Amino acid sequence: MPDLKARARSPWKTAVLAGMASYLDAGALVTSGIAIGGYYAAPLRLGAGTIGTLLGLQTLAFAAGALLGGRLGDRFGRRKVFTLSLLLYAAGVLLLLLAAGPALLYGGVLATGVAIGADLPVSLALANEEAPPGRKGTMVVFSGMLWLAGIVAVLGLSSFMGARGMLGGRILFAHLLLVALAVLLLRLTLGESAEWTAARQGAGAHSAAASQAVEFRRGRELFRPPVVHALLATGLYYAAWNLGANTLGQFGTFLWTALAGGAVEQFSRLTLLGLPVGFLAGLAFLRVVDKPARHLWFAAGSALIVIAWALPALLGANRFTLIAVMLLSGVGNAFAGESVYKVWTQELFPTLLRATATGVTMAFTRAVAGLAALGTPAFALGHTRLFFGLLFGFMLLAAVIGLAWVPRLPPAPGSAQQPAPTADRPALADRRPAEPSASST
Repeated sequence: MPDLKARARSPWKTAVLAGMASYLDAGALVTSGIAIGGYYAAPLRLGAGTIGTLLGLQTLAFAAGALLGGRLGDRFGRRKVFTLSLLLYAAGVLLLLLAAGPALLYGGVLATGVAIGADLPVSLALANEEAPPGRKGTMVVFSGMLWLAGIVAVLGLSSFMGARGMLGGRILFAHLLLVALAVLLLRLTLGESAEWTAARQGAGAHSAAASQAVEFRRGRELFRPPVVHALLATGLYYAAWNLGANTLGQFGTFLWTALAGGAVEQFSRLTLLGLPVGFLAGLAFLRVVDKPARHLWFAAGSALIVIAWALPALLGANRFTLIAVMLLSGVGNAFAGESVYKVWTQELFPTLLRATATGVTMAFTRAVAGLAALGTPAFALGHTRLFFGLLFGFMLLAAVIGLAWVPRLPPAPGSAQQPAPTADRPALADRRPAEPSASST
C-alpha cells in the first residue's frame, strides 16, 4: 500500500506537475494557432482551408486521446498514462518544429492532440486524489492557472522575440519541447495515486460479492443513473462553453488579422495585457472554490462570458469588440468555464470512473470544437455576424446548464475512503443520492 503520509506532504508538487498538462495543452493550442495560422502560413503556402483542417484535426485528435487516456488511466493507473502521453507529446512537437511542409504538420498536430488528450483526464484525477480534504477544488482549479500561464508564455514569446516567418514558429515549438521534457523528468519522481490504488484493490476484493459494484472493469456503469446525468450535464456545458474559448484560442490571430486588419504581434500584445487580470481573478477564485460562495462567483463569471460574446454578435467584429471579448471572457473564465468544469468532474464521478468520465466529456467537447474548426475560417469570413451570433447562443446555453442543471446533481457517493458495496450495501446506481454539499456547484 502506498505511503499516504509521505504523499500528503507534497500535494502542491503533485498539483504543479499534474497541472502542467494544462500548460502544455494551452501551449499547443495557442502555438499551433499562431505558428500555423500566422508564421508558417505564407512560407508554406497554407490557405484558409488547410489551416482550418490542421487545427481542426489537432482538436479531433485530442478527443480520441481523451477517450483512450481516461479509460486507461482508470484501469491501469494515472502514472503510466501521463508518462507515455508526454513522450508522445514531445515527439509531436518535434515534428511541428522541424516541419518543412504539410506532411509533418499533419503528423505533429495528430500526435500532440492525442497526447494532451490522454494526459489531461488522468492528470486532473491525480491532482484531485492527492489533495488534502477541503482543498481538492483548489488543487484542480490551480491547473487552470497553469493553463493561463501556458498562454502567457506563448504570447510573450510571440510578442517580443522579433522573429518572423518559419523561425518564429520554430522558436515557439522549441519552447513547448523543452518544457515537455522537463516536466517528463520531474513526473518520474511521482508515485501512483493512493486513492486510485485503494479503490482498485477494494473493487477487486469485493468483485465476487458485489456483482453490481462500480469497478474499474465496468465502464458501462458510466451510462447508468445517476452517473449518466452528471456525464450529460458536464459534457454539454463544457462543449457549449468551449466553442467560444477554442475559437479565440485557435483562431484569435486569424480573426484579428482577417476581420479587424491587425497584425499578429499586435494581437499577441493586446491579449497579453489582459491576461494578468484573468490571473488575479483566478487567484481570488482559489480562495472560494471549496466554499458555498462558489455558486455566486460562477454566476458572475457566466454573465461576463455571455456579455463578452454578445458584443461582436450585436455590434459586428472590429477591434473594439474583439478586444472586449478577450478581456471580459478572460475574467469570466476565471470563475466559470473550464476551471469549474474540471472541479465538477472530480466531484460528481466515483474514483474508478473519474478519468473515464472526464475523458468522455473532454472527447465530446473537443470533437464538437474540432468539427467546428474545420469550417471556422471560411464561415467567419463569409457570415461574420451569424458566426458570432451562434457563439453567443452557445455561451448562453452553457450558463443555463451551469446555473440550473449542475447544482441539482448529487456528488459522487463512492470514493476510496468509503466501503465498497456488498450484497447488503447497494451499488452506486441503487444508492440514495447524497445530500447536496457546498461543492455541488
